[in-house]
Amino acid sequence: LKPTRRTPAAAPADYPSRRALSASAGAMGMKSDPSEGPLRTFIKGFLTGFIEAIICYPTEFVKTQLQLQSKSNPEYTGIMDCAKKTVKANGFMGLYRGAAPLIIGSSGKQAARWTGYTAVANQLKDDKGNLSIFSRMFAGACGGVSEAILAVTPIETLKTRVTDDMRRGTGNYKGSLDAFMKILKNDGPGGLYRGVVPTVAKQATNQAVRFPTQFYALKMMVGDDKEAQKSPIYNGIAGAAAGAVSVLLTMPQDTVKTRMQGEEAKKLYKGTMDCAMQIMKNEGPAFFYAGTWPRMIRVSLDVGITFCVFPLLSKYI
Repeated sequence: LKPTRRTPAAAPADYPSRRALSASAGAMGMKSDPSEGPLRTFIKGFLTGFIEAIICYPTEFVKTQLQLQSKSNPEYTGIMDCAKKTVKANGFMGLYRGAAPLIIGSSGKQAARWTGYTAVANQLKDDKGNLSIFSRMFAGACGGVSEAILAVTPIETLKTRVTDDMRRGTGNYKGSLDAFMKILKNDGPGGLYRGVVPTVAKQATNQAVRFPTQFYALKMMVGDDKEAQKSPIYNGIAGAAAGAVSVLLTMPQDTVKTRMQGEEAKKLYKGTMDCAMQIMKNEGPAFFYAGTWPRMIRVSLDVGITFCVFPLLSKYI
């Protein structure tokens, strides 16, 4: 008798393959593939953050300069004036002053954001694996709180202190590492977390808006076309739209956060609410939206690049 080889039964036609599940999840940064381990996710997050930060940092630098200047005696008339004067005084690389912690820290920010969002979102899914808009908002807010505490606050404190030091011409810091060591020495670890309250408020609002907005913007563009939903281009466009919406809702928090992290903040403000009240009293409500355009450009690029690059890297890493 010849041994017969048993042919495995074919899967039903509508049964999704492991690769299809992985690709579909990858479009939103959440993987079900067991090979998608923490190291692979970290590498993709690091590269995504690095690419995004390199492209976007000059607009972040200009936005910070505009927020730190005095309304009564402004140094710059707008975005282009700030960029031109910075390049003239310090060369093109002057637009990257204080960039090191932001570029390096982008990997940690992305990791904290996606981990926080995914952990909460997975707990809120219904029996069919779907999320309501409010569940997406809550999961996004949790991701925002995670990144604010673990990465964004200390990174942006360094960036703001170095940028403010250059603007004032005080020469307190030689660079980001020097600023890090001096802040720790003079103010302790808490010095890196000055402005943590408005930062948490800003990041929680950011991600509570961005995740659902990106999802529904993508749905509006491509409908239920699963292949189109995986497209880095469509994901990037939807991400840019989500970023622009989030800017309009978080500019006041961002302005207060920037002021709280400036070189003179410890002398000028008793706390977050005192800072907000002083801005309102001395410079008026419109100043809460100082630097809106450069921030909108940067954030739209930031979020668009993030949603474009992250799923794109899944094809190669």
